[in-house]
Amino acid sequence: MDIFQAIIQGIIQGLTEFLPVSSSGHLTITQHIFGMEEDNLFFSVMLHIGTLAAVIGVYVKLIASLLKEFGLMIKDIFTGNFKWSKMNNERNMVMMLIIGLVPLFLLFIPIPGTDMKVKDLAEMFSKSGYFIVVGLSLITTSLLLFLGDRKNKKTTQTYKEKGMLRKGGAGRKRYNVADALTVGFTQCCAAIFPGISRSGSTLVASELRGINKQTALDYSFLLGTPAIVAAALLEGKDALFPDNGETITIEYLPVIIGMVISAFVGFIAIKLFKWLLKTDRMYIFIIYTGVVGIAILFISIIELTNGVNLFTGNPLIF
Repeated sequence: MDIFQAIIQGIIQGLTEFLPVSSSGHLTITQHIFGMEEDNLFFSVMLHIGTLAAVIGVYVKLIASLLKEFGLMIKDIFTGNFKWSKMNNERNMVMMLIIGLVPLFLLFIPIPGTDMKVKDLAEMFSKSGYFIVVGLSLITTSLLLFLGDRKNKKTTQTYKEKGMLRKGGAGRKRYNVADALTVGFTQCCAAIFPGISRSGSTLVASELRGINKQTALDYSFLLGTPAIVAAALLEGKDALFPDNGETITIEYLPVIIGMVISAFVGFIAIKLFKWLLKTDRMYIFIIYTGVVGIAILFISIIELTNGVNLFTGNPLIF
């Protein structure tokens, strides 16, 4: 991988990891267009670490507060002072984040009749022969964002009619177990299909449960942080110590450049997303993901008919 490709993928990862347009879908599109069929798992891991740094940069105070509350909660559990009904907002958020992460274990369930696990479907769908999956998934993201936007408008209208609308916006600001599990299951689905936005789909899942949209976005980003760490550790191990025993060669300059750019762009993307959500401009992403999804759908149909990549002329890989 050269520096130009590292810069392009760093920008794409930083933007699409947090904007509701799907980072995995856009990286798959980029690799499809440039014919980058080779697996560069280590580079992908480092890009994710870059976006993790972006989340920490934006939410450093909240993360520090939640970590402190987590420590106090563990102390209360061991001393018998923990009471579910008396959790403050920070402790409630910590507990709901833990519950929201539980469904991720479903990704490690073996698929009967194969040597694959559920999480391996994501790698399979990223191959050029499954390009149609990206198109269908982006269209799904567009529909989900549309549903979430409509639900949020209805919630806001209801709060106005009841005189409950305050500066913080409409909707509940505390999650319950059902909310957390719903968002967690949604995150699992987004992890499988390149093109279904993790941040967008989890935001919509919260909105459909009646959660305040800004609270929902914060929860979505925080929930993604442990998932990014876990993915980086697992994929990092596979990248550095492959099962076939081969020694990998790392081009450090492109890796470092890609990681730094993904962190910087990711920081800006989070701030931008929060502002766009606050000012009710989600239609931008609804239109974008719908248009790109339809375009990919048509391209993939042509490719499946001809059996080759329309951009590179290479045979499709399944």
